[in-house]
Amino acid sequence: MTQRLYTPTEYQAQLNEKVAMFKQDFAEFAFPEPDIFESPEKHFRMRAEFRIWHKGPASTYCMFSDDEFKRAYDITDFPIGSELMNQLMTELMAEINDNETLRTKLYQIDFLTTLSGQALVSLIYHRKLDEEWTYIARELQTRLNIFIIGRSKGQKIVVAQDFVIEQLNVDGKTFYYQQIESGFTQPNGRVCEKMLAWAVIKSKSWGGDLIELYCGNGNFTLPLSQNFGRVLATELAKPSVKSALYNMQLNKITNVAIARLSSEEFSQAIDNVRSFNRLEGIDLDTYKFTSIFVDPPRSGMDPHTTSITQRYENIMYISCNPVTLRENLKTIVQTHDITNVALFDQFPYTHHLEVGVTLKKRT
Repeated sequence: MTQRLYTPTEYQAQLNEKVAMFKQDFAEFAFPEPDIFESPEKHFRMRAEFRIWHKGPASTYCMFSDDEFKRAYDITDFPIGSELMNQLMTELMAEINDNETLRTKLYQIDFLTTLSGQALVSLIYHRKLDEEWTYIARELQTRLNIFIIGRSKGQKIVVAQDFVIEQLNVDGKTFYYQQIESGFTQPNGRVCEKMLAWAVIKSKSWGGDLIELYCGNGNFTLPLSQNFGRVLATELAKPSVKSALYNMQLNKITNVAIARLSSEEFSQAIDNVRSFNRLEGIDLDTYKFTSIFVDPPRSGMDPHTTSITQRYENIMYISCNPVTLRENLKTIVQTHDITNVALFDQFPYTHHLEVGVTLKKRT
């Protein structure tokens, strides 16, 4: 993802440029005028990682240029980061520079903040961490009201917990999410709320049961579940499945089943090509699937999974890569019409756009 200059005065012009490029790239498809969802112009990014630059008696945050020279630049403030992140960056670095146990061979700091006001900070070292470090980190955690994790090669010290709880408002309702240190989360909290609300509103009339592929920690699963009789969601990564189950309990959602399957494995299961012990207790034949929701990785969907989506009356596709979305749509529009398109500016000041598409099967 190519980063452009942080220029809030040019935000709207940059967004207009991305929208125009999307329309040009997708000109071969017949679709309605896209809904455009803007990002806050600053303090929108909820997570970030920084290298640490040691210069004599003091250390600073730094980032490196993406050219061949890899120049290091001091980071004194980070306006695209959340307000909580910026506050903690200052407070934390003062603590580090005041304590050699925290500072010695500190290599990187990762921040995970939330709209709910919680923060998880990972301190990554080029040395083994000991009991003295743990004691100091525990005191620091209390002073700054954060959660701290220490990492070095082959070592992970969780001082209190390795997750935060986020709160997202979706179409007037609050949902709670466990976000773990190593798991994927949407980096732009406010735009994530807009994505979830769009998905809920556009699927309200679909009814029946829903299949969801690539569900992650249940980011879309939880709010979408209110529109369907039952939801069968699949995800391959064990930590994400664990978080999705945790989040279902946290939100008291009872009409969702999670299966730890890849999209390819689900395709084999739905076609009765293979049986899976991981589907034990889930009878696919009892579901009345009318709709499918997919949020694939940047590589998009493989051809067989793409063909699976064409079986259902309604398709909702959230894409983080318009290139693979375009390739998948070339197949899907053979049987379905595009009914809604939305563009989400998840990454301001880059060339990236998140895209949402709904399709309805032609009768």
